[in-house]
This record gives sequence, C-alpha cells and structure tokens, in this order.
Amino acid sequence: MIKRICLSVAFVLLSSLGSAAEIIPAKKIAHYWVDDSAGLSISGLSFCDGKMLSVSDKQSREIYQIVLDDRFAALEIYLTLAGLRVPKKDRPTNFWYFLLDLTRPAAAMDFEAITCDDNAFYLLSERYNRIAEINKEGKGHWLENMWSSTAKAQGYMQGYNLSGVGLQKVGDDFWMAIERDPRALVKLGPKGSVQIFTPPPVEGLNFRDESENMAGLAYYDGALWTLEPNAYAVCRRELPSLKAQWCLDYWEHENSSELGYEVSRTGGKGDGLAIGEQGIFIVFDNDNISRIHDPQDRRALLLHLAFPEGT
Repeated sequence: MIKRICLSVAFVLLSSLGSAAEIIPAKKIAHYWVDDSAGLSISGLSFCDGKMLSVSDKQSREIYQIVLDDRFAALEIYLTLAGLRVPKKDRPTNFWYFLLDLTRPAAAMDFEAITCDDNAFYLLSERYNRIAEINKEGKGHWLENMWSSTAKAQGYMQGYNLSGVGLQKVGDDFWMAIERDPRALVKLGPKGSVQIFTPPPVEGLNFRDESENMAGLAYYDGALWTLEPNAYAVCRRELPSLKAQWCLDYWEHENSSELGYEVSRTGGKGDGLAIGEQGIFIVFDNDNISRIHDPQDRRALLLHLAFPEGT
C-alpha cells in the first residue's frame, strides 16, 4: 500500500515537470520552393484523397493542391468554394480590435487550416473562429461548433488575432490548436461539447525566449502530431493524454542560409503540417517575405522530414 502511494506521488511530481520525451534532430529528405505561391501566405496542410491540400490566409475562394514532381513543387487550384456567407462572430474584445477588423473585407476569412474525412473538407477561419464544411463540389456552409466564448472565459484568445490556427478531424471530434499566449488544444465533440487542454510541457524543448506556440495539427498512426514553430519542432503526442512521445527538432534546416527567410523581418515560420507514409511535411507561411539566399524569391517553403529511425 505504502509503495503504491509513493509511486503515485512520484508520477504526479514527474508529470508536473514535463514529459521526458526525446528531442531528436530532424533528418531532411527534401525541400521545395512552391511555384505560384508568392503572396498567398499558404498556411494549412493536409493529405486528403491522396493529395496534399492547402489553404491561404490571404485568398478565401479556393482550396489549393501542392503538386510534387521530382525536385519541384507547384501550387494549383484544387477546388473553388461557393455558398460561404459571412458567419456570425464574437464581438471584438475592445475598441482597438474593432477598428482593426473594419480594415479587412468581411469576406476575408483568414483560413489557417484544412482537414478532411471521406465526405468533406473542413477549413478553419481564424478571423471568425468557425469551421466551414465544404463538399466535394465546393459548396460550403458553417458548422455550428462554437468554442471561442468558452476559451475566452478561461483566459485564452485575449489578444488580437490570437485564435485557432490548427485543425484536425479525428473520428467524430475536431481537435483545434489555439496559437499562443497561452496556447491550448481544444476538443470539439459531435454534440457541441468543448474541452480545452493545456498540452503537457516537454522537458528540453527550447522555445528560445519566444512565446510557446502551436500551429498545424495532424493525425497519423494513432497519435496527434503538433507543429510547435517557435521551438522549431514537431511532436508526436499520445491520445488521450497528449503527452509527447518524442519531438523532431528542425531548427538547423529552417535557419540555414539556403532555406531561411530574411531575418530582419517577421514571418517565415512553420504553419501547416501533414503526415503520411512518405514522412513529415511542413509548409511555411512566409507572409510574402524574401529568402535570404535569393531576395527576389518570395515563394513558400515545403520541408519534407523523415520519421526518426526505429519509430
């Protein structure tokens, strides 16, 4: 009995210190500069029907496909959307945010993520905190799932443009990532339930004095994968505990002179995440920022990483 109590106390203490997951240097398989992506700020990424699909936070009318051909990648329109009206939204949290919102057209949805099932595509609007369901013909409507009021009441999404940036459908549930300050994972149930989780910290994961954030989500091989851009990491997390099993550190690749964007400006961070048999893919939203290696090149970067050996 005493032994069981001691083990339980030790487990609680270790859990509070963070998950002892291995941090593994990422091995790059390939990288691609995505043709026809300049200025679009492509953000979300997902494998659907065997195709790599993406969305833009600057263009709200299309779903895009990234087509890979040997050493080249190109962005093509995959589906044109129809029927999405401006949805209901929360009131701005203060007058300054209200003024900023007025500067953008109402139809600018700011899509940040895409996921899918056998019947439809699902797009996450960061601006409106809503999920759009798009059928295979491109006709769309807004789902009733609402989470922002619950999140704000619990201390999340307190600043401008601090909202949902990652989306993944797992069975009948949606998982969503609240970006930062503080970050969180939100589980939306099929009957409207909203559960908000703080992801367990990972011992040794280095955010380099930047805010702890999250972006793209993916579901593969029974695990939820999280893209953690300020730590330059992709973590494989168990369900339902969300503890990290291991994380890949791709800092060396993103910050190389060959792949880096201009360091004097913001942007060029990992945004969308897709996982498949071929490996791990990260798309970088460069916000139309130039590359260090070629100042005339403003294309988005697609990075292809290998699974760690033995996993």
